Amino acid sequence: MPESDLSDAGERRRELAAFLRSRRERITPREAGLPSTGRRRTPGLRREELALLAGMSATWYTYLEQGRDINVSDQVLDALAGALRLDAHERGHLFRLAGRAPAAGEPGPEPVDPAVAAVPLLLPSHPAFVIDGAYEVLSHNPATEWVFPGLVAAGGRPPNFARWTFLEPRAREVLVDWEPEARGLLARLRTLAGARPGDPRFGRLVDELHEGSPEVRRWWPRFEVEARGGGHKRLRSPDGAVVTYAYTAFHVAGRPEQTLVIYAASDAPA
Repeated sequence: MPESDLSDAGERRRELAAFLRSRRERITPREAGLPSTGRRRTPGLRREELALLAGMSATWYTYLEQGRDINVSDQVLDALAGALRLDAHERGHLFRLAGRAPAAGEPGPEPVDPAVAAVPLLLPSHPAFVIDGAYEVLSHNPATEWVFPGLVAAGGRPPNFARWTFLEPRAREVLVDWEPEARGLLARLRTLAGARPGDPRFGRLVDELHEGSPEVRRWWPRFEVEARGGGHKRLRSPDGAVVTYAYTAFHVAGRPEQTLVIYAASDAPA
């Protein structure tokens, strides 16, 4: 096996170990239907308690949390997901970290098709843009720059929504509900990074966010994961009005990493 593949596998095992530990520690014995045994040195369930709930050997589970090079079946992962009370997105993340999901393909961004890049320009009155899996903005229209000031930085650096959210001061003014929006984005970024453990873009981006944002340094160790989708968002426009936008995400055909996002105001300014 090439040295880079060995390195990627080791990184994924370490990520799996930390993810399992974080989820085990958030479940109390009472929530799991187990008797309390007095004072505990660590929060949540003990390893042997979780192994009991999942119907597996405590030693085998300990190997997983130690990041050892062992193979686990889908049946074992399903049992762990149930015992840990993982939702659908967390379960998918668990399977990917365990190497039981289809390969995500070669690392690195995929070029945007010119026809796809032109779509945002067909919607001049609505913020619209195409992003890749690392939140790099591949194409956008002028309305995007108006609603998200500072997204397009000087010096020709590619715009990136994760950098804008955490490192651009104006983002905290624009995003009325900044903290839940930022935490959700970080959870989605972790999910996407877990699907591409060998892609250096994610490592560079996460390092940059850690360096510049105390919130990222505080939230990243919580191992929250979330899928990308649509929803509603309250944004403060440059004229000071607060507008609720509905946004919808469309995956680009043949380019599953690329997403077209379109915003539409869903109410009058607040």
